[in-house]
Amino acid sequence: QVQLVESGGGLVQAGGSLRLSCAASGLPFGVYVLGWFRQAPGKEREFVAAVSWSGGSTAYADSVKGRFTISRNSVRNTVYLQMNSLKPEDTAVYYCAAERNLGPIRVAVPDYDYWGQGTQVTVSS
Repeated sequence: QVQLVESGGGLVQAGGSLRLSCAASGLPFGVYVLGWFRQAPGKEREFVAAVSWSGGSTAYADSVKGRFTISRNSVRNTVYLQMNSLKPEDTAVYYCAAERNLGPIRVAVPDYDYWGQGTQVTVSS
């Protein structure tokens, strides 16, 4: 059974930091891009960041560039999202996702094959 388990969410004041982690297990054989998406109430799920299997390529949404950093430990199938300078508009449920992909990083929700259940990030004013 594929399992992606997010952790690290919580309540933080604007300007603060959080570090999210996602541990992936049970993925079918292959190499995967691991990414983060987020979804606020009443809004579409949106791409945040992703990293290639090797860790050599990353992609970020414009809204988080310069503030968030994605990284991974491919051996343990763990991906991290360091979130700094958090803003109230960052409030959302953050989801870890994986896609089998040897090509360029993709950013569309339908491109991803596996999803975690999400972790809540709330940024207060």
